[in-house]
Amino acid sequence: MLTEKKVRESLEEVLVPGVMRSLTRLNLVRQVAISDEKIDINLASAALGQETQAWLKTRVEDVVKKLPGVNEVKIDFSEVKPKDVNEIGSVIAVMSGKGGVGKSLVTSLIGIALARDGKDVGILDADITGPSIPKMFGLTSARPSGSENGIMPVLSKMGIEIMSINLMLEHEDDAVIWRGPLIGKAITQFWEEVLWGRLDFLMVDLPPGTADAPLTVMQSLPLSGVVIVFSPQELAAMVVRKAVKMAREAMRIPILGVVENMSYFILPDTEKKMEIFGKSRAEEMAKAAGAPLLAQIPIDPRLAQLCDQGNIEQYDAEFISAFADALVKDPTADKKQKGEGKGH
Repeated sequence: MLTEKKVRESLEEVLVPGVMRSLTRLNLVRQVAISDEKIDINLASAALGQETQAWLKTRVEDVVKKLPGVNEVKIDFSEVKPKDVNEIGSVIAVMSGKGGVGKSLVTSLIGIALARDGKDVGILDADITGPSIPKMFGLTSARPSGSENGIMPVLSKMGIEIMSINLMLEHEDDAVIWRGPLIGKAITQFWEEVLWGRLDFLMVDLPPGTADAPLTVMQSLPLSGVVIVFSPQELAAMVVRKAVKMAREAMRIPILGVVENMSYFILPDTEKKMEIFGKSRAEEMAKAAGAPLLAQIPIDPRLAQLCDQGNIEQYDAEFISAFADALVKDPTADKKQKGEGKGH
């Protein structure tokens, strides 16, 4: 018997050009109506250009007509904005009180951990003036497609959806010289105008500090929680406390955990740990944040090399799987939220 479920299942094999995710995973199938041997399918146009819509119409007809008992297929598109299509389970921001501690690295590694755990993952690079995520994922020549209504993210090798300002620049080393309001507007556009579709997790790489850009994210996006990154230097204690106060006290956003980056270096000959940047402050910072210590990331030349080569997804270490375990099990990360910002 022909059912709506069978029709929707058949649409799983229709991949949207550019992002290469299925119509159903992008949540573009708005309605399926069955009448005798005729099927009417309504799709959201969202960020799909006219050429893409025409291609999808032909492809959907071909796929659905293969189902037993189907003689006619009619497909139309509704003008629907990406923010009304997006359906994101958990939005997790990665923040720090200062720059240079490895937020982008931690954001990327958490995203990789969740993807390896079978989750659908996206990364929103909100560090507009210092975007490094496309470089680490080897996407320096990639460009997002889209339409006047929205933008399609770029897909990494293992299927992580990524959106960064660097993907939209002619040259990756072009400077983004913008004032705060423009940066805030760009971050809001990446949330509302990018077709993320259905995601289990959206990781947000925040700019450093506690000023305009992080504030925009915390006020505009329905954050499930934040992860705070720091390094072992003495200065870390002060800046972590600033970040904690901003997240928990000012914005009332839960802290899911803390990560100490550049924690130590393993001497290759002796396998001895050397704390290059001083004694670890991991336990102290976890206590200050009132949150678990998710990982202590070592200084690893192989990791640095893979990032420079755009092959961060090839990196593996025990602490990476711990990221997924901690965030998937966290009750806060299980909350299902519609893909629309606060106040929308």
